[in-house]
Formats: sequence, structure tokens, C-alpha cells
Amino acid sequence: MSDQAKQMTEEEAAEFAEQVFDVARRGDAAMLAALLAKGLPVNLRNHNGDTLLMLSAYHGHAEAVKVLLEFKADPQIANDKNQLPIAGAAFKGNLAVVTALIEAGTPVDGASADGRTALMMAAMFNRTEMVDYLLSVGANPKATDAQGVTALVAAQTMGAADTTAQLQKLA
Repeated sequence: MSDQAKQMTEEEAAEFAEQVFDVARRGDAAMLAALLAKGLPVNLRNHNGDTLLMLSAYHGHAEAVKVLLEFKADPQIANDKNQLPIAGAAFKGNLAVVTALIEAGTPVDGASADGRTALMMAAMFNRTEMVDYLLSVGANPKATDAQGVTALVAAQTMGAADTTAQLQKLA
């Protein structure tokens, strides 16, 4: 067989990559570990700029997130919408994923170009348990996004009564 015949066609490579991103979306930690051990680039990105870590975090798969972090996935890579994995998990309200990210060293106040932190996302969507956790691990309630909005103002703007009350106690 020629070297050319041995190499994957572009179409086959694209199909394989999409299957890999589906593995991350499904949270198949064992399969991710096997693929990474065989040399799959841990910070591989799809057409939206989502990394495997972003997809696993956003879809709420804490075990897959832990595997990716063990293989040194970069939690500070934002997707094309300027979203970080920790903000995606906070938006979805998945405390187990946010905890896994923080415990692996992800900056609690990490923000992409839009300046939104996990605390802001949790506050906006009235996720009181998440707000408590993030504050307990050092999230800065006075941090502002690119428009100068704090977590409290974000909560108020979204009508998130419980997190507004939580954050007002700190003011």
C-alpha cells in the first residue's frame, strides 16, 4: 500500500474528529483517556472553537473533565463565543464540573475577552449553591466584565432574586 493510501483522507479525518467531539459531548471518560493516551491532542478544537474540555464541561460530565485535566487540557482556552469551560459549566449549573475545574487549578475568576466570570454566570441564572461555592473558593464579587457589570448587577438585570440577595449581603 502506498503512503498516500495509508493516510486518512480529509473527509475521513473530519468524520473522525466529529466522532471525537461526540465522545466529549457524551462524557465518555474511558474513551477520552484511551484516545489521549494514543496521542490525541488534548486541546483539539472544533469548528466553533470548542475544545474537548469545553464540550465535556458544558454538557456536565465531571469525570470526562477530570480525565481531560489529567492530560493537561487548558481550561483557559475560550471558544469562538469567548466562553471558557468554567463559565459554560456555571451557566449550565453543574457544580460537580465547576468543582472539578477549580480543584484542578482553574482560576476561579478566569475570564475570556468578554470578562464574564463563573460567578457572574451563576449569579445571572440564580444558581445559589454555585454562588456559595464560588465565593467560598475566593471568587471576587467585585470583578467586572468588559461592560463594567458585576455579578450583583448581572443578577439584578436578569431578575435573579435569590442570587441578588446573596450578593447584596456582601456589598
